[in-house]
Amino acid sequence: MRHNKKFNHLSRKKAHRESLLSNMTISLIMHKRIFTTLAKAKALRVYAEPLINRAKEDSMANRRLVFSYLQSKEAVKELFGDIATKIADRPGGYTRILKTGNRLGDNAKTCFIELVDYNEAMLKDKGGKAVKKTRRSRRKAAAPAAEAPAAEAPAAEAPAAE
Repeated sequence: MRHNKKFNHLSRKKAHRESLLSNMTISLIMHKRIFTTLAKAKALRVYAEPLINRAKEDSMANRRLVFSYLQSKEAVKELFGDIATKIADRPGGYTRILKTGNRLGDNAKTCFIELVDYNEAMLKDKGGKAVKKTRRSRRKAAAPAAEAPAAEAPAAEAPAAE
């Protein structure tokens, strides 16, 4: 029976699939963003996020477990060093998938998968949106500017009248 076995096999045998996901996770950790198909990115997210979550607690057991999946000392060092400090306060959702359209050769859906805290363009846009004013705030900003000269004028006239 195949109860509760709903993951994407990616047209590969188990060993090939695990090797593919391990190598893609290493590339994601080292480069912070990779370009791939949508199906592989969704499978990678399921594979990589629990490993990234392990990096929050830097213990020998967690390092060994992550190394057993990745088999790359450099990737484990990067994950438990630089990446762990950036994701320490994030409760989950360490990766973001951005769709980029279809590939020319086989019309496969393609995308970027990236670590959320490393996309500088998105972080700048996020800060820009907070500064961006809405229509309502422009009206409020215009109203005090109109009131300010009116408030100064009576004060200027009052000393002249006395």
